[in-house]
Amino acid sequence: MNLMLLFVASAITLASCKSDDNNGLPNPFDTVTEEVGNEREKIVVISDLHIGNDLSYSENLKHIKRLEQFLNEVRSSETVKELVIGGDMLDEWYIPSRTDTYGGSTQADFVRKTVTANKGVFNVIKGIIKDGKIKVTYIPGNHDMGFTPANVDIAMPGVNQARDAGEKYPVGTYHPDGYSQIAIEHGHRYDFFCSITKGANETEAPGAIFAPGYFFARIAANSFTDPTTKEASTKVPVTTLNDPGNPEQFSKFVYYQTWKKVIEDVIFIKDNFNDPIIVTKVGNFTKTYAIKDILPQNSTIDGSIQIKLYNDIFTQANWNARQVYNNVPVMTNINEAIPGSLDHNFLDGQANRQYFQNPNSSVRIVVFGHSHEPLIASYTNPKGEKCIYVNSGTWEDQKTRDKNAAIDQDNLKMDFVVITPAKTNKQKLLVGLYNYHGGKHVAVDSDEVEL
Repeated sequence: MNLMLLFVASAITLASCKSDDNNGLPNPFDTVTEEVGNEREKIVVISDLHIGNDLSYSENLKHIKRLEQFLNEVRSSETVKELVIGGDMLDEWYIPSRTDTYGGSTQADFVRKTVTANKGVFNVIKGIIKDGKIKVTYIPGNHDMGFTPANVDIAMPGVNQARDAGEKYPVGTYHPDGYSQIAIEHGHRYDFFCSITKGANETEAPGAIFAPGYFFARIAANSFTDPTTKEASTKVPVTTLNDPGNPEQFSKFVYYQTWKKVIEDVIFIKDNFNDPIIVTKVGNFTKTYAIKDILPQNSTIDGSIQIKLYNDIFTQANWNARQVYNNVPVMTNINEAIPGSLDHNFLDGQANRQYFQNPNSSVRIVVFGHSHEPLIASYTNPKGEKCIYVNSGTWEDQKTRDKNAAIDQDNLKMDFVVITPAKTNKQKLLVGLYNYHGGKHVAVDSDEVEL
């Protein structure tokens, strides 16, 4: 057990700066130890809240009251300086495929409905912003990449939005006040299935930027709202690689294998793949698609692998251009990136590749969300300096296809990160990963780095 875990473990026996409104108990953010003082300097990071528009299929229903409780602790704390929401807060991707996302209305109305359905959470966030004591920053994720800054402001008036400059509004990196060596982002810009995909479907949807993962999310929602079993599910038709020496064909086959794994091992579907079941009407998509439209298949003309949607994105040159558009500094290989979308090790490893091993970067602490796999990892950069990567996990419920399954949701997920300067050495940052299980701060892992 290192110093961070030691001070967390002993915190309950030590004095508190201030009591909150939770039955007069000490605010768990404000415990004082030998390592941590009582100044307002903590940075709290949460991500992947997946707050839904419709509570009949929202990914965050069982945890929503705990989230409200957690945010009230942040609000009443006298030592929290910043609250960073690292993406996938709002969700216009996880919508059952037959559902018209906006219901014939607008994105702004969709946001208003989301706020109304989860008013307790948004009331607390609005209160934190209005109080003016704690800076609240929102970073776009992939599930909320389509929301305009103005519509995010409807949900959280006055929130600081960390977005890359120019037209690349669906992605951003945030450096907390006074800490240029900390980088917080969602992490989807490195994901083949989830990064901004501009110009990929100009015939079908001119101006669309939604990535292939959008269609995965729509189908995945069906898998849980209208469940079937793996044995009874529709199987993916066979597609053959007939020209293995063609790099584009090879990449399409890798893509096919990835989709096959997802559909047959992760999301089980009862629909006929030829039936038009994916209603879009969002993100410049206007048509209704069948599952076959997103799956690679052999052409009846020449046997080559072709796809109706995203057909032209499978060259290394295209992937490089797409990475440049997403402001990715260090290029990755397309045939590693495609299956890497399912591998949190590939996605989390981009912190090391893009920041710590990048000679043009001075960042020493990186926080991603996106993969939903909370963890802390230590690296060493080329200068021999220690660096820390943290994944902030998720607040979504544990999904189940069995509606009668007994799941202890109160002790699953609900992850958060706290970054704190040491009391006697402000250049030493203590990085803690926690669960909010049973409404308590449960230490998972920690590390420290001196800048």
